[in-house]
Amino acid sequence: MATAATPQPGAPVDPYRAYNFKLLINNVTNGHFTEVSGLEINIRKVDYREAGNDRIRAIPGQVEYSPITLHFGVTASRELWDWVSSAAKGTVNRRNISIVLLDAAGTAEVLRWNVISAWPMQWRGAHLNTLAHEIAIESITLAYESLELESGSAAPAAASPA
Repeated sequence: MATAATPQPGAPVDPYRAYNFKLLINNVTNGHFTEVSGLEINIRKVDYREAGNDRIRAIPGQVEYSPITLHFGVTASRELWDWVSSAAKGTVNRRNISIVLLDAAGTAEVLRWNVISAWPMQWRGAHLNTLAHEIAIESITLAYESLELESGSAAPAAASPA
């Protein structure tokens, strides 16, 4: 297996394309996802004054994960609707989700965000309009407990310390 060369200082490195991604959701086999938004981690700042010191130090506090929203094309599949409907009736079914970013060709994985213990907290139906010629898009917003980042098989190798 060949590894990608480590970029040299000053050498341009192309960023990944935002449109080459796929979603993997436990127990969902049919989903044509068009957009993912809201991946965000917030670490609260806590002000702390040490005894005998007149300076206030900023220390990290509680970590919060913002809800993510998945946009998808409407199909005959009921898998996502059933997941939301179950949560609305009081049975929360937590699932792990992977958001996989692909290389420029759209064939190899370069990054993967693992969303841990996600559950639906909001569903929004498609905007329907007889004058528009667009795909019907619904969205689902998810709360989750943790977020992890993995490098994919096509990601460039990290630079080793000298």
